[in-house]
Amino acid sequence: MVKIGNDWDEILADEWQKPYYLDLREFLKNEYKNHTIYPAMNDIFNALKYTSFADTKVVIIGQDPYHGPNQAHGLCFSVKKGVEPPPSLKNIFKEIESDLHITEPAHFGELTAWAKQGVLLLNNVLTVRAASPNSHKASGWEKVTDRIIAELNRKNEPIVFLLWGNNAIQKAKIITNPIHRKLTTVHPSPLSAYGGFFGCKHFSKTNELLEKAGFTPINWQL
Repeated sequence: MVKIGNDWDEILADEWQKPYYLDLREFLKNEYKNHTIYPAMNDIFNALKYTSFADTKVVIIGQDPYHGPNQAHGLCFSVKKGVEPPPSLKNIFKEIESDLHITEPAHFGELTAWAKQGVLLLNNVLTVRAASPNSHKASGWEKVTDRIIAELNRKNEPIVFLLWGNNAIQKAKIITNPIHRKLTTVHPSPLSAYGGFFGCKHFSKTNELLEKAGFTPINWQL
């Protein structure tokens, strides 16, 4: 049904057989046939493809994919190489620069390098109609991503969850294992970033927590 290509295949095998997912699959077939949908069908599960269950040590949860042309490619907040970074992503790098004194590269935006270090870049909803944010909300994706978070919650190695904004913070109730750490703040959107995202120091705090747990810290520089 769905092939990820790593340990997520076995972990999530039963999820793809559930009635709600079969309904979601039919919904998506119709959506991709009749509308412009992002990301491309082959990119929907890139977050899981790039970051296996075993390798996951940080989780960043976004809302839904970018809804503009050539932006979304299956990793939350990330855009394809050569694409102008959206405002939220620019604000993320402003905070990284302030927190870690890492200068923003001239051409940045694709966050694959983070994913390959164990940062699961997971949107709450994995598809969207062009120019229509939240258009696939309540279509079934939330159940998929709840299951992914629930599986990570069972992991007996600590994970740092970065929960930015209300959509992501709602997932916190699934994260009950005391071994894990949850860092919460407002969304990096220009509408809210000055309400707590700037100055949150989540990137240095994440690396401190990883080092305490005996893990290699994340190189946040692209």
